[in-house]
Amino acid sequence: MTFSQIMNSKLLYILVIAAIAYVLVFSVLTLIHSWKHGQEIGLSKEKLKGAIISSAIYSILPSISIIIGLFSLTAVLGVPWSWFRLSVVGSVMYELMAADMVATASGYESIGALSASGDPQLAGTIMFVMSVCILGGIVGSIIFTKSIQSGLEKARSKGGFGILATSVLSISITAAYVPLQLSKGLVYTAVLLTSALVAVLHNVIIKKFHCNWLKNFVMADSLLLGMISSLLWINLLG
Repeated sequence: MTFSQIMNSKLLYILVIAAIAYVLVFSVLTLIHSWKHGQEIGLSKEKLKGAIISSAIYSILPSISIIIGLFSLTAVLGVPWSWFRLSVVGSVMYELMAADMVATASGYESIGALSASGDPQLAGTIMFVMSVCILGGIVGSIIFTKSIQSGLEKARSKGGFGILATSVLSISITAAYVPLQLSKGLVYTAVLLTSALVAVLHNVIIKKFHCNWLKNFVMADSLLLGMISSLLWINLLG
């Protein structure tokens, strides 16, 4: 079997569907329990329904960016595994980076080159690395979240640099990935700058016309237009 055949095999589909079904059942049971508890503490059915509807809306709209990311992930990792990773735990940036690290450590130029070669030997390794490594964040959150949260609250309470440091923390984490993309070549750099420009234009429109609803589409539009622009940049710079 080739790499692509393994990553799109019936067995993997069955395992992924079983795992996602478990998560869906758990979510439904949690919803039922939450509904009952809400009634026990005196919340009306109207308030509970409103909370469910608003939560559903604000969950579906941002997920558009995840669906777009799914298309790019399936191109190299197949449908079932990409579906599983982005449905349960994971992100496009992490998944591609983890898979790419395995591919490059094994002598391939990228995960795309590995997928194109059809080499089946690293399929299991890639799935193992992607699964195990991301558990660090989950386990770390369980152990250290309380102390990290209290530390951030103390930093904010001091004002000045503390507020600034905690505000830009997520930006600094994202910025750490930028050099990795820039080092891959002109096409990667052009796509990154195109996506950044799309995000900036969205923010300008939001501030000028007060279109707060557009905030839900910034990531989705940046991903989509960035992917489309890659076709142009490959022809011009590739």
